[in-house]
Amino acid sequence: MEHRNTTSHPNVSGVKEYTAEDIHVLGGLEAVRLRPGMYIGSTDQNGLHHLVYEIVNNSIDEAMAGHCNRILVTLLNGGIISVEDNGRGIPVDIHPVTGKSALETIMTTLHAGAKFGGRTYQVSGGLHGVGAAVVNALSAWLKIAVKRDGKIYEQEYQKGVPQTEIFEIRGNDNISETGTNVSFLADETIFGEIKYDFTVLCKWLREMAYLNRGLEICFKDEDRDYEQTFYFEGGITSFIQSLNKERAVYPPQPIYISKAAKGTEVEIAIQYYDGYAESVLTFANCVNTAEGGTHLTGFRSALTRVFNDYARIHKLLKEDEPNLTGEDVREGLSAIINVKLTDPQFEGQTKTKLGNAEVKGIVETVVSDGLSLYFEEHPNDAEGITKKCLIAAKAREAARKARDLVVKKNSLFIGTLPGKLADCSEKDPSNCELYLVEGDSAGGSAKQGRNRHTQAILPLRGKIINVEKASPEKMISHQEIRAIITALGIGIDDELDLSKLRYHRVIIMTDADVDGAHIRTLLLTFFFRHMKGLIDNGHLYIAQPPLYRIKFSRSEQWLYSEAEKEELLREIGGVKKVEVQRYKGLGEMTAEQLWQTTMNPATRTLLRVEVEDAAKADHIIHTLMGDEVPLRKAFIQTHARGVVNLDV
Repeated sequence: MEHRNTTSHPNVSGVKEYTAEDIHVLGGLEAVRLRPGMYIGSTDQNGLHHLVYEIVNNSIDEAMAGHCNRILVTLLNGGIISVEDNGRGIPVDIHPVTGKSALETIMTTLHAGAKFGGRTYQVSGGLHGVGAAVVNALSAWLKIAVKRDGKIYEQEYQKGVPQTEIFEIRGNDNISETGTNVSFLADETIFGEIKYDFTVLCKWLREMAYLNRGLEICFKDEDRDYEQTFYFEGGITSFIQSLNKERAVYPPQPIYISKAAKGTEVEIAIQYYDGYAESVLTFANCVNTAEGGTHLTGFRSALTRVFNDYARIHKLLKEDEPNLTGEDVREGLSAIINVKLTDPQFEGQTKTKLGNAEVKGIVETVVSDGLSLYFEEHPNDAEGITKKCLIAAKAREAARKARDLVVKKNSLFIGTLPGKLADCSEKDPSNCELYLVEGDSAGGSAKQGRNRHTQAILPLRGKIINVEKASPEKMISHQEIRAIITALGIGIDDELDLSKLRYHRVIIMTDADVDGAHIRTLLLTFFFRHMKGLIDNGHLYIAQPPLYRIKFSRSEQWLYSEAEKEELLREIGGVKKVEVQRYKGLGEMTAEQLWQTTMNPATRTLLRVEVEDAAKADHIIHTLMGDEVPLRKAFIQTHARGVVNLDV
């Protein structure tokens, strides 16, 4: 047996030895400034907004604890944010462990706060205890003022470092008045340009007001001279009515279920609309759990069981007929699930999925009892909704055989793949990409110009069916839809299994014209409604083919918009011979040109498709792709001449 010395190694090639001197200990909030992405996700605009969310969430925690009913958020000139609440005010007495004031401890120490013991906050959103300290660390300056005990205290910081001791700026005339006011300017050396998205902040604050019935949130923007107060006495009932305001819904008033059980508050709002897609938003302690979790699982289980029990008891289902499936009872479902619990366990650092196992049973019981009671008290509504589910079941059964042919076959066998698919030779899906190409002509060029080892091509003939209007049976029988489902190999809807995905980059490549945009929209609608997991996991992309080729002075440039063309023509105005070629479609390019501009990983531009706001995306797709022509016409008339404002 060969023995080796594992305690020391020769220093070869001048490489420095690894010693204790290489271990850096970052004190205070230095680690936050060094690696901000670990704490707020990114340093782009999303990370910038996250700073606002963290401070406002502290005020919302006071509201959920019953000590705050008004929050004022102000976007001041120069990118300054101010958040003021009428909560209890952060304590200013000396902390027994740190020897500093409780205020300074919270603002300068990670994992310090009143949310860990469970005494002060029975329910809170940010249990990590890093919110205020992280915002402080990533701000050029921060000022905090506290009203409590008949006095007003203030402290100032720069980049997380206290610049003053806590000092009493004046006595408070109203001895009973309490609250906290935090003002800060994000550090431009970390975030670059300090520019907040008014629409994003407005939408988020409105959502927080919906989720906290009776809480008043006032939002001011000095640059826009804008002020609006969000206050919804109806809570999530008002929320779901807002989401469905332009839909034909049933019942007219949402079904509302609310109950506290085992320390967990559960409230559900349910309504059905004239569509096929399921639209459910889930929240836990005011955190949008976009990936669902145990509360969603419990809700779905209860929903299916209650409908089946009702259908059996009232003879709407015969003895020899199978039960309704979850897919049947969720067709056209619009719902909001809002739970508040003492110790939420969020899966992943981004907190997008609730993991508390006990919540499933709690929600399941609350929904079962509440929905059963509603059905007893509203028999007409119960029968109407159940019959809608039975129609969905019949459509599902009619589509089953076609679906089985597409979904349940093993897509790894070549015999199951579409004949027009030009597959790649690589077997590792993480290295493979599939181009969905508009038209046979462009598909031919793409097949010739591609990298055959890693790039597969699936030409699509014409425009695919609009799945927003089509029944499941019609959708599954559409040839191009079947080809896409079979090529990807992951199934659709409840049968979606991303572990079987054959290509980790699915790229939509259409012409740079109106028809191409329409085809792209139809494809995006299909993926959002029936393969949303593909989007959520970052597998869907949009290719960016050029619109113009301009040749001048032995130079050639590819341009992707009218604006780029005009700018270049101005720059080369003195050149005598300029050749401008506009590409109406991908098929006009040679295989080499298509590779060079749109398919070569070294030179191409791909846009990854992401869903930042599922509720907004759902509304826009329903508006533009649904059956309601007046609604679509009004939207087009409103936005045709300007930038589309999605703040709906």
